[in-house]
Amino acid sequence: MKELTSEIEIEAPPARVWQVLTDFPAFRQWNPFIREISGAARAGNRLRVRLGPPGGRAMTFEPRVLVSEENRELRWLGRVGLPGIFDGEHLFTLEPLAGNRTRFVQRELFRGLLVPLLAGSLDRGTRRGFEEMNRALKERVEGSRSSPPIDRSSSRAS
Repeated sequence: MKELTSEIEIEAPPARVWQVLTDFPAFRQWNPFIREISGAARAGNRLRVRLGPPGGRAMTFEPRVLVSEENRELRWLGRVGLPGIFDGEHLFTLEPLAGNRTRFVQRELFRGLLVPLLAGSLDRGTRRGFEEMNRALKERVEGSRSSPPIDRSSSRAS
């Protein structure tokens, strides 16, 4: 298993962050990592997601939404090929903070036979994609206010 995590603090309440995060048609306007999503953010639904990791090849897949808890969590499970080959459970969590702020955490748990072979590219391109998306989300939510982003990233392999 491999895990990537990136988080950022956003100067807005979780409801505003959720609104932007689940406005899938607008992703083309601001999201440098997840270029497109179609479908509804409801548990059990399938989405169509197009990723464009920095320095990597764009790919489209159709994950199933596992959790969609308004203003708190969106989670899906995507697969490349058959189960157990390369599975990714992607989580977006929104944690309310004092002062009407939100800690936004983007995390993915990778499992499967191909994960050890792809670990290096996940650490480079996918991690950078998470970080770029988090910064872009912050900018989109906060509007024209300019404040330096607080970005903390980590990677664990087990």
